[in-house]
Amino acid sequence: MTYRSHAPEDTLSKIKDLGRIATAVSADFTNMDQSAASELVDFATDTLGGLDILVNNAGIIHREDSVNMPLEEWRRVLAVNLDSVWLLSQAAGKHMVAQGSGKIVIVSSVLAAQGGLRVPAYAASKHAVTGLTKALCNEWASQGVNVNAIAPGYTATDNTQALRDDPERSKALLERIPAGRFAEPSEIAGAAVFLASDAAAYCHGSVVTVDGGWLAR
Repeated sequence: MTYRSHAPEDTLSKIKDLGRIATAVSADFTNMDQSAASELVDFATDTLGGLDILVNNAGIIHREDSVNMPLEEWRRVLAVNLDSVWLLSQAAGKHMVAQGSGKIVIVSSVLAAQGGLRVPAYAASKHAVTGLTKALCNEWASQGVNVNAIAPGYTATDNTQALRDDPERSKALLERIPAGRFAEPSEIAGAAVFLASDAAAYCHGSVVTVDGGWLAR
């Protein structure tokens, strides 16, 4: 797994308690190129003895009126949410295509089907990675590599903290969600486990929505 500022020691310990090998690598996805992505994937492959699953879960958001949004913020969001997904998927895909198997899971969003409010770069990036999921599926499905996406709804993470702290905005969101609550991160993780498992062997280019019914409204 990768991290930017603090190593996920708790997560590493839980993995190791299951008798698995785990390692964490520091990486800055706001400034990644093909060489860095390849080095990261090669390191993981060498350390873990192979590469079977890639979950592209890194994501950031910037909220601001579109008329005021600086170009550097637009580029920062796209660098993390889109460019790093492409670069890591490409690097991992080379290994997976060569071995004839592999699972790539891309975390998109319900905003891949909507525009949201005051988050133009985020919405654009999530539309883009959903398209990337389908494009890679078309190339790699016949070569044994499953590429799928998850579209989470509003989830209790740092990205939604400002919304959850705003009484009016939080109330409006909860009234729109049929389940009446924000998702817990563990509820999104279940979809990733499914897509990374043999149970999803015939899922190619799928977008699994986990949103409490948000898009059904």
